[in-house]
Amino acid sequence: MRHFSLGDFDFALPPELIAQHPAPERSGSRLLDGTGSAPVDRGFRELPNLLQPGDLLVFNDTQVVKARLFGEKPTGGKLELLVERVLTDREVVAHMKVSKKPPVGTALRMDGGFLATLLGRWPDADGPLFRFGFSDDPHALMERHGHVPLPPYITHGDTAEDARRYQTVFAKNPGAVAAPTAALHFDEAVLAALDARGVERASVTLHVGAGTFQPVKTQDIAQHRMHSEWYQVPQATQRAIEELRARGGRLVAVGTTTVRTLESWAKTGVASGDTDIFITPGFGYRQVDLLLTNFHLPKSTLLMLVSAFAGYEEMMALYRHAVESRYRFFSYGDAMLLARRG
Repeated sequence: MRHFSLGDFDFALPPELIAQHPAPERSGSRLLDGTGSAPVDRGFRELPNLLQPGDLLVFNDTQVVKARLFGEKPTGGKLELLVERVLTDREVVAHMKVSKKPPVGTALRMDGGFLATLLGRWPDADGPLFRFGFSDDPHALMERHGHVPLPPYITHGDTAEDARRYQTVFAKNPGAVAAPTAALHFDEAVLAALDARGVERASVTLHVGAGTFQPVKTQDIAQHRMHSEWYQVPQATQRAIEELRARGGRLVAVGTTTVRTLESWAKTGVASGDTDIFITPGFGYRQVDLLLTNFHLPKSTLLMLVSAFAGYEEMMALYRHAVESRYRFFSYGDAMLLARRG
């Protein structure tokens, strides 16, 4: 089998194709149909007709929290926290952006008037993240004083539009710092059309972390270490998948986070826990038959995941078509539908 390096997953992307705002309507995006022998340009509202009665769509129902918080050190130096995970009713794990790290025990005064006390590094003394004690409930503080954690390639500050549109219509479990973006295209009209088509729905939860944007820095991709994210496959979804297999339907994963959840469960047998699964070409998929996904960054772990799913050569050809056809890329961009090869 071919040995892949980081450069194999690079492609030229004109900056103007990086979507800075969502389409005026959720389902108004384009859809690149890559399930056949040649790409077909469609609209997202055509998705129900591309699926079959008895198929099962699995969504990630995580909810994006306003995890970006601003404040200052006692010395007056400005800082930014990006909350990655809420550990307890007052304790969180966060990324910290600051010119000079304050010592453990420092109480930081955050915008909105609350305090965040630095307790140490996480998950251990040499960990890349930091543990903080908040002076009140973290979820309430983030909702009142936080900002939508837009991806680094979106250049504007968060707005009321972002608070509404960087969130799926069925988000219900708070904890993500990045949206499961393939699901952003669904609105009530598309969901109703899927119901009328006889396509069933189920959900999993994976709290998307900021590590999803972490660049791969090693040319040998096998040396890359994935970030860890919490996931859960509910009993109801496990039953729905059993029934799907019994009737011979297809499992359609909405987004790479759903893929990582289902394939982690298939690999380990653990329905709830942390996963750092890294899917690259050669991976043996066990759950997912079709994948609905957005377009991903060059050299990213997500481009590696979809290449493992739909075939490397096929995937790079689809990306060339998408660039030539002026599709919109990344979180607020267009979508593509892929079939598993092999």
